[in-house]
Amino acid sequence: MATNTVTLIGNLVEDPELRFSPSGVAMARIRVAVNRRWRDQSGEWQEQTSFFGGTLWREAAENAAESLQKGMRVIIAGSLEQRTWETAEGDKRSVVEIRIDELGPSLRWATASVTKTARSGDDWGQSRPAPAAPVARNDYGPDEAPF
Repeated sequence: MATNTVTLIGNLVEDPELRFSPSGVAMARIRVAVNRRWRDQSGEWQEQTSFFGGTLWREAAENAAESLQKGMRVIIAGSLEQRTWETAEGDKRSVVEIRIDELGPSLRWATASVTKTARSGDDWGQSRPAPAAPVARNDYGPDEAPF
């Protein structure tokens, strides 16, 4: 099975646009600007900006709409999909978009505070005991890796 994967880092052009399907499924559209800089043969800096659109679904869509806003630098992981349609005038149109699997803020020039959300149908939102802290060991043999 052939697959494609794409990772983009760029700035949100606008706030995520949250919508709901007739059956109540959340969907968010995002648009991101990705800048590319390079030096040309004469040593001058050149810059080109590309704009990409994408969608994410369900809880991730709601979380993005609540957490992200225009101008934020984000990291997107997903796959490319081509969508085609026909206008009312009969013209065929096509666009390549990103079906977003993961989306989050870039921490290169910013900080973020992460809050885990409750998931419907399970106990993620309920209190759990903290996992036991790893125990430090200094008795590794000469052929053992310390991890």
